[in-house]
Amino acid sequence: MRQPSLIARRVAAASVSLVVAAGAAACGPEDNDAKASGGDSAPHQGGTLTILNRNPQEDFDPARLYTSGGGKVPTLVFRTLTTRNRENGAPGTEVVPDLATDTGRPNEDATVWTYTLKEGLKYEDGTAITSADVKYGIERSFAPELSGGAPYLRDWLVGAADYQGPYKDPKGLAAIETPDSRTIVFHLNKPEGEFPYLATQTQFAPVPKAKDTGTKYEEHPVSSGPYKVVKNENDGERLTLERNTYWSAKTDAERKAYPDKIDVRSGLDSSVINQRLSASQGADATAITTDTNLGPAELAKVSGDKALAARVGTGHFGYTDYIAFNPNVKPFDDIRVRQAISYAVDRSSVVNAAGGSSLAEAATTYLPNQKSFGYEPYDLFPAGKTGDAAKAKELLKEAGHPNGLTVTLTHSNSQDFETSPEIATAIQDALKKAGITVKLQGLEDNDYSDTIHDVKTEPGFFLAHWGADWPSGGPFLAPIFDGRQIVKDGANFNTGFLNDKSVNAEIDAINKLTDLDAAAKRWGALDKKIGEQALTVPLFHPVYKRLYGEDIRNIVISDWDGVLDPSQVAVK
Repeated sequence: MRQPSLIARRVAAASVSLVVAAGAAACGPEDNDAKASGGDSAPHQGGTLTILNRNPQEDFDPARLYTSGGGKVPTLVFRTLTTRNRENGAPGTEVVPDLATDTGRPNEDATVWTYTLKEGLKYEDGTAITSADVKYGIERSFAPELSGGAPYLRDWLVGAADYQGPYKDPKGLAAIETPDSRTIVFHLNKPEGEFPYLATQTQFAPVPKAKDTGTKYEEHPVSSGPYKVVKNENDGERLTLERNTYWSAKTDAERKAYPDKIDVRSGLDSSVINQRLSASQGADATAITTDTNLGPAELAKVSGDKALAARVGTGHFGYTDYIAFNPNVKPFDDIRVRQAISYAVDRSSVVNAAGGSSLAEAATTYLPNQKSFGYEPYDLFPAGKTGDAAKAKELLKEAGHPNGLTVTLTHSNSQDFETSPEIATAIQDALKKAGITVKLQGLEDNDYSDTIHDVKTEPGFFLAHWGADWPSGGPFLAPIFDGRQIVKDGANFNTGFLNDKSVNAEIDAINKLTDLDAAAKRWGALDKKIGEQALTVPLFHPVYKRLYGEDIRNIVISDWDGVLDPSQVAVK
């Protein structure tokens, strides 16, 4: 998942503005087993689930969605070759079969991946789902008019770099073969051991060619999942989903599909959503949100009400908020200056600015603190809880700044509690103790994104954040630190302009591994190696807290994305 400030318009089907995390102590994944029975009734089929959201479910087309399964609501309609494991916590970071019989069969060097579809798969109209439909669904995601999905397929598939989709080139991609109706084979440019993770993206959802209506397909996409779209109003602002009677639980071990109907209402203010969930009146008693966290102002109310606290789901997602340096801008070209700032940072004040320790965990590693990423604990520039001003001054003196220095910190004016003024001010106060005067430059959200991701305008010192496209170190480290991904004419994410041959080579070596546990360990070691260059200062990993209605049952929150999974929810 790319940076939310840049990609909220394309990535955040899980609504990655979910990074505005705030709340109070409540039931987390470790407590959810007790909640599954709901106290007075076990989860059962029937009823209507209401989803209250801020952001409309725009681009309801599998080609245009970015996140795994298209986020939360789309995964109820679109099935993919593989999917995320629908379990609480760490087990939820595993990739499991969905339409396919397994997570994929690689050749010896992981450049060819073969999948076999399960028997008995059907669309909402009762017609069979075939491997040709999966191939076509992928090919149409290359059409310029259906842009927005994850970019990996264009880079990974042989001969796909200049493909323009089936509308302009009906011959399709030779890199995808369908020798029979249930088999699909992918030919890659280079080894990719994490291809099973990529196959969770909605571009791998089947689309029947005869039912493809191009840009209008989002109005009524053909369902392969447990629910079908019966109404889509105002470009995803109001969605009504009902059961796909041809979906069979025998072919789908992941989605429970308890409710008969799902009513999605978007375009609501965050405070209104939380008020309605808190009150749980009428239909709101069986409501959830898939994109709205508790805000800091609501923290006290939730903390002081045991009944409300029992209705808060807590989740963790692979995400890091950090300071970024541009080493091409003075004085940040001197590693000692970057190290000095690393020592001077007061993470306690930063965590407080992000809403407190219940919703932000201090970070000293770039990789999130989860096993699936290969997390290896390290603290290369130990600042303690409140910063080491003395060590910072010592390094500044060595760098030729005995009297300190003045720098400018660029941040967003968006109230996201990540790159916003609160975080910037906390850093400003901490660095002042080390003799570093920080001038703050706040930019409006779009200007901020454009500025920090353009090599011509990237500042020397700014706030940034990154989230994983899937729970692995690969999509976390490669876009930020692989020198071959530096983009001179377009959106550049390698903000430190690192182009280290040994780092690039290790990325390639890890990508060859199909043993994901072995790969994770090497991602963790690589994280530490890169950290030695002090191109970033990790600040914190967010924690997500969301209310749900009092008659909601079977709460499941995995570490894949850290938010409540509507495919598991039952209503009382």
